[in-house]
Amino acid sequence: MGEADIAVVLALAAALFMAVGDVIHQRSAHEITDEPVGHLELFLKLLRDGRWWLGSGVAAMGFACQAAALGLGSVLLVQALLVTSLLFALPLSARLSHRRVTRWEWIWAVLLAGAVAVIVTVGNPTEGATRASLQTWIEVAAVLGPVLVLCLVGARMSSGAMSAVLTGVVSGALWGVFAVLTKTVVHRLDVTSLAGVVELLSTPELYAWAVVGILGTSTQQAAFRAGSLTASLPTMTVTEPLVGCALGVVVLGETMRPGETGWVLLIAAAVTVVVATAALARGEATDLEPATV
Repeated sequence: MGEADIAVVLALAAALFMAVGDVIHQRSAHEITDEPVGHLELFLKLLRDGRWWLGSGVAAMGFACQAAALGLGSVLLVQALLVTSLLFALPLSARLSHRRVTRWEWIWAVLLAGAVAVIVTVGNPTEGATRASLQTWIEVAAVLGPVLVLCLVGARMSSGAMSAVLTGVVSGALWGVFAVLTKTVVHRLDVTSLAGVVELLSTPELYAWAVVGILGTSTQQAAFRAGSLTASLPTMTVTEPLVGCALGVVVLGETMRPGETGWVLLIAAAVTVVVATAALARGEATDLEPATV
């Protein structure tokens, strides 16, 4: 089994663990309190919730598998496969909600799985660099930063579904950045020697990785809390791989090699992923009352 094959297995394992963690986090964020709370207050309340920590532990296993996958495969490959987390969340969420998975949900699930398989096989993603220059990251921040700030401002000025969507965009984008930073950190992870530890601790991406992870977690919980899961979950699930894959190309120089006739099929598969992800997320969302953030 080659490195790319191992990366596929690890990415699918990451998708499974993250799906379980997301389902637990969704319920915890909605049930932690009936009172209106801000982003910071919500996060602090969740830090005292045992069920939230259970979900975080499961999600951490997913992040570990994702990191291992990124150490062996491209961001394009790993992020495309992480979309399949909804395939695992679908039956789990349905069972916890005491409902049956509908025929249409299974149809969308099959379409999603098929589209991801097309992207991975036809797209033939290849690895690029493992680290970007400071100038490149400054340019990314200059473009992405104002967009995320505007989304947060819009989320604060709105409520319900719109607030959940805008906050979900921020969270998904941050997790996309997190994936690219994870690849850099993993390739500099060497705890077998003092020199390796020193090199890791002197890597600026390590500290950016930690900050982005915290911000991604806090905005994720705020998105879950802001409104219906039918608004927050599809947004985050679609935004993360889109931003992660875009940065994989722009920042790390990764490429897709579908061949001359494969681009049409690849574009069709990408559109199918977006549509099927949104449809599945709406189907798996539980009937929880939206809360005010």
